[in-house]
Parts: sequence; structure tokens; C-alpha cells
Amino acid sequence: MSTSELSERNYKRICFINWMMSVPLLLIFSWPYYFFCHELGINRVAMFAGSITFALPFMFTILHGHVTMALGAVHRHHYYSWLQGFPFTYGLLFHPIIISTRFRLILFSSSLVILVVGYLLA
Repeated sequence: MSTSELSERNYKRICFINWMMSVPLLLIFSWPYYFFCHELGINRVAMFAGSITFALPFMFTILHGHVTMALGAVHRHHYYSWLQGFPFTYGLLFHPIIISTRFRLILFSSSLVILVVGYLLA
């Protein structure tokens, strides 16, 4: 792997692409949950909260996969440690727990709990 792939310029490019992909991915993955809740007659607040909670783990997985494909599994930790150095710019919404599978499963399970609670309250 060349050193240009581990440069700050490449990290900024990966970060920019991830930010550009995040909103469309969030919308793509949240609409099935939203329409399912709409069919069940669930409250709008629960619909939106559940939709976002449902879509986030899928979005994080794809963005993490993008970083892995760009840098390789061996070097992706360099990118994540670089993001931690910029908590108010590039790494604004980044926290090391986001790449954890356990965290993504908890988000997915939370969306199902919101679905059940919203259905029971409807």
C-alpha cells in the first residue's frame, strides 16, 4: 500500500464521501420502517424515531465498509484515530463505539422496541 493512501488528504476525501453518502443511506434504509409504521397507524413521533434508529445501524455498516474498502482492514484504525483528533470538524458525529457491532445491534433492537411500544400505544 502506498503512503498516499494513509495521508491526511485521503482521509479528508474518505470523510467527505462518507458525509455525502450518509443522508441518502439514511433515507434509503428508513423508508420501509416508516411506511410499515404508517400502515400500522403508529404515532408520527414513534415513526420518525424508530425509522432513524432502524436506519442508523445499516448506514454505519456501509460507511464502515467504505472505509475498509478504501484503506483495507489492516489500516482503517489509522483513519478512525485521525477522526478522533478532529472532534468538532471531520469527526463531528464520530465516536469509536459506532464501529462496534454490538452498538449497531442495540440500535436495531431499539427500533424494534419502539415499533412494539408504538403499536401498543396506537
